[in-house]
Amino acid sequence: MLIIGAGPAGLTAGLYASRAGLRTAIFEAVMPGGQAATTEIIENYPGFDKPISGPELMMRFMAQAQRFGAELISEQVIKTSLRGHLKRVETPGGVRYARSVIIATGAQPRRLGVKGEADFHGRGVSYCATCDGAFFRGRKVVVVGGGNSAVEEALFLTKFATEVTIVHRRDQLRATKVLQERAFQNPKIRFVWDTVIEEIVGGAAVEKVRTRNSKTGEAGEIACDGVFVFVGHSPAADYLVDPLDRTEEGYIAVDANLAASIPGVFACGDVRNTVLRQVATAVGDGAVAAISAERYLSGHR
Repeated sequence: MLIIGAGPAGLTAGLYASRAGLRTAIFEAVMPGGQAATTEIIENYPGFDKPISGPELMMRFMAQAQRFGAELISEQVIKTSLRGHLKRVETPGGVRYARSVIIATGAQPRRLGVKGEADFHGRGVSYCATCDGAFFRGRKVVVVGGGNSAVEEALFLTKFATEVTIVHRRDQLRATKVLQERAFQNPKIRFVWDTVIEEIVGGAAVEKVRTRNSKTGEAGEIACDGVFVFVGHSPAADYLVDPLDRTEEGYIAVDANLAASIPGVFACGDVRNTVLRQVATAVGDGAVAAISAERYLSGHR
């Protein structure tokens, strides 16, 4: 079995598959853990009465999967051919074959698509506060979004920045109540409601953002040194050239057993159509996908 992606779903699938006696390899292009590994604190994963850092939790996931024999291959999958009895997975290091493939490549941050965003990526525009927050010590930053990720990362950024401005296109946050309360009580966080970013402006680095009120049409500016974007995600599945059924948003469509539209192919975690994208749900997905794949292999020898 080949598993593409070593986030919570992929590592759990690797644990279950290898523990079931299947020869299992997991591909990961960057670092094990996926988005969870870029989260500073995880406090809603069952079994941990105290918060644990995302990287530490993911290293535990990986160690457990490896203990049962799963092999981690640090290579990026660039192409697949998933039809037929033998599935083909290609990386810069070569081609590998398996009778079943589990896709667990997660999702990638969605861009705003505004002027200046691409130009200042790495020069003030970021999609990961845990990765880049320390670069903004003593500075002012803007966080775009209103969901859990936006508020969590805004709270994290208050450890470094002197001021964090959350710009949200609606008049209320979508984040859970506990996160909202923490944000409203934090003196470093201020809110700009009913507003969208129209342009990111600067010289050598970000200097300000140009905004527009979505209700009044009034234009404005916010001086800042950095812009952190958290406006959702898109499935990380560009490498898949196989004609798998997708949702309108591009996520891989699966059935109740997490089987995709090509026999022997399964998808789990953030890359598939799911109502919730959390570590806990990714873990459940990984277990279901691995057991479903094992049953498929048992019936297709």
